[in-house]
Amino acid sequence: MSQTRRLAAILAADVAGYSRLMGEDEEGTLARLKAIRRELADPKVKEHHGRIVKTTGDGLLLEFASVVDAVRCAVEVQREMAERNADVPPDRRLELRMGINLGDIIKDGRDIFGDGVNVAARLEALAEPGGICVSRVVRDQVRDKLDFAFEDMGEQQVKNIARPVRVHRVLLSTQPGPSKPLVGTATGPSLALPDKPSIAVLPFQNMSGEPEQEYFADGMVEEIITALSRIRWLFVIARNSSFTYKGQAIDVKQVGRELGVRYVLEGSVRKAGGRVRITAQLIDAQSSSHLWADRFDGSLEDVFELQDRVAIGVAGIIEPTLQAAEIRRSSERPTSDLTAYDIYLRALANFPWPSRARRVEALSLFEQAIARDPNFALALSWAAVCHTRLRLDGQAEDPETSRRNARSLAQQALALAGGDPGVLANVALVLGDDEGVEISSAIALIDRSLALNPSSARAWFISGLLRVLAGECDKAMEQLQTCLRLGPRDPVGVPLYVMGLANLFSRHFIDAAEKLALSVRAYSGWPAPYRALAACYAHMGRLNDARAVIEQLRTVGPVMASEINRFRRAEDRELFLSGLRLAAGEAQ
Repeated sequence: MSQTRRLAAILAADVAGYSRLMGEDEEGTLARLKAIRRELADPKVKEHHGRIVKTTGDGLLLEFASVVDAVRCAVEVQREMAERNADVPPDRRLELRMGINLGDIIKDGRDIFGDGVNVAARLEALAEPGGICVSRVVRDQVRDKLDFAFEDMGEQQVKNIARPVRVHRVLLSTQPGPSKPLVGTATGPSLALPDKPSIAVLPFQNMSGEPEQEYFADGMVEEIITALSRIRWLFVIARNSSFTYKGQAIDVKQVGRELGVRYVLEGSVRKAGGRVRITAQLIDAQSSSHLWADRFDGSLEDVFELQDRVAIGVAGIIEPTLQAAEIRRSSERPTSDLTAYDIYLRALANFPWPSRARRVEALSLFEQAIARDPNFALALSWAAVCHTRLRLDGQAEDPETSRRNARSLAQQALALAGGDPGVLANVALVLGDDEGVEISSAIALIDRSLALNPSSARAWFISGLLRVLAGECDKAMEQLQTCLRLGPRDPVGVPLYVMGLANLFSRHFIDAAEKLALSVRAYSGWPAPYRALAACYAHMGRLNDARAVIEQLRTVGPVMASEINRFRRAEDRELFLSGLRLAAGEAQ
């Protein structure tokens, strides 16, 4: 299709706390979201001459020719949403966040791309639930044309945008109010505290002045999360949920409510030459009181010791009787080669790699890390995962070679793993996805991983997937719910896919279709949920819908792939294959 470039007003919107709402009441949340689209959002967009570019699960991307129309539409929607929520309990409210930018875009078919779109998405992430954030150019264009005010929030450094963005908050009343932090000041949905000490480690600020060092700061935080997660009595929020606050000013009280934690750890990393400085502070999220703060200086050769010292300090505040040696013993260094570790972090930067190109890129980086350090167990296990995903999704050049490579890498990683729960989880995933391996072997490994690190959202996800592959669908659903609770702000596309499989094999086709459709929207370049959704629609008698899904699938991957063979029960394979064949036959 031809590409055209033009100036447009872009509005990005999503539902605040969507993962939590779906985890608590999937059918009710989805029904309410559809009603809002049908009764409010779609009519307002049409009334103000806008165009729905695409939907992404709980999100919307809209395009307007007039920036005044875009802002007026956003304000009217948010005001009516506030009226609808007036009599709804706080923890049940559907609240939208919106970001609006005016910028140059590239139109390719129905989709739009460019910095103008990216900035709108970042503005939406800065908005509080029920709020609207706009760029300075939007404020300047509409300030004298509309009957409401704006609050200047200053310049904000946002992800993947090199220059700072001047942000303004729309005041939905006509008079400006007191200044608010960017995140977490609204009274929004809260999660109950778990029955044991709980913590979220927020993204550390990169103070190096080098955007390319962002991955290094992220990696430092991830290692701290991993060290803390190995403490069995400590409830640790998953990385993906914590990182939704990246690049934002925060209010720790609301972060605590949104994530359901008592403590929040935040800090910064400054890397210059061969030296690194880490600052960290532990905050009681209920009182906002600072419990502990410290600074850690050292050379890059001692970076893993610095991570241990940070983790030990935090644990010492939360539980004074805890012996610091327990963390040190469980926080073994993944590699002594810092360049290999650097490459490994780059490979993980774009996880979960929904497209073939991202997987191939990640695999190449893992192979580079392994070439430098052949005993780097984590890199070996992740390379095995990449080979497995390429094979199962029909994206491998030689599937049998990919299978052999995955097995070999997994065996090497397992031999080197020791007690590393991350390696055990990856190896369990690879073995479980290989139909030539007994599923009980994979389940034993993931159970061992969870015994070592019961706070790993990803390990609970893998455990749920393995139960689906084994035909234990009820148990799978319980474990996937645990995954969602530990990562309440994680992307839900992959867990919803596996939940959809569990419902499909349990013959709960309506529930399966809802979850699989959401997964397709979340990861439009990943072929697996398309196949399952097409099979599900076929068994429901929705052959036209099944055919439409198959046509979409053909643009991202083959209709048939070896992933079907990993289902261990013959009746599950037959159900999946018969539905997929029926859908594909209708499409021909």
